[in-house]
Amino acid sequence: MPKALSIIRDEHRSLSAVLSGLCELARIARNPGVRPHFDVFRAMIYYIDTFPEREHHPKEDTYLFATLVQRDPQAKTLVDALKAEHVKGAQMVRELERALNELELVWPKGASEFEAAAQSYAKFHWNHMRQEEQELLPLAERVLTADDWLEMEKAFAANNEPLHGPAHTDFKALYQRILNLAPAPVGLGDHWEKASL
Repeated sequence: MPKALSIIRDEHRSLSAVLSGLCELARIARNPGVRPHFDVFRAMIYYIDTFPEREHHPKEDTYLFATLVQRDPQAKTLVDALKAEHVKGAQMVRELERALNELELVWPKGASEFEAAAQSYAKFHWNHMRQEEQELLPLAERVLTADDWLEMEKAFAANNEPLHGPAHTDFKALYQRILNLAPAPVGLGDHWEKASL
């Protein structure tokens, strides 16, 4: 298996874990008796925005998608649909940010809307990743050359470099911060304290 393919799948798993945690914490935040820590939500949304939307997806567009269409023009329909989902996903992140801002101002009001936005984004992205893994990546494995994979490996490996990316974001450190902020069962952070009713 090409190393670039492993990197892409690993990135999907990391994002999936953050999305699962976001949905679980959004569900817990609906309980008016337990005050959520909004910093973990901000860290999760920052991760979602900076990593997949600004790093992972643009590299898929530039390297994987473009090369795949070059090698197999029939893949254009699938690639165009996935590229359109990248655009829609970025728009959905803005909605998630808006819902979080509102939640932080009016909690416990807004908790249902925030949970709905989190669930909507997560389902959308899980379906997107599933289509990539079940349709696009197997096709890429069949038609891309060793040189194609090497080029992608270099591009995607840069995502793991601490000084690479928007505002020099260290994604491993950000992921660890999320784990440290999120309470059990999502992460290792302190339990959210009871809210005064």
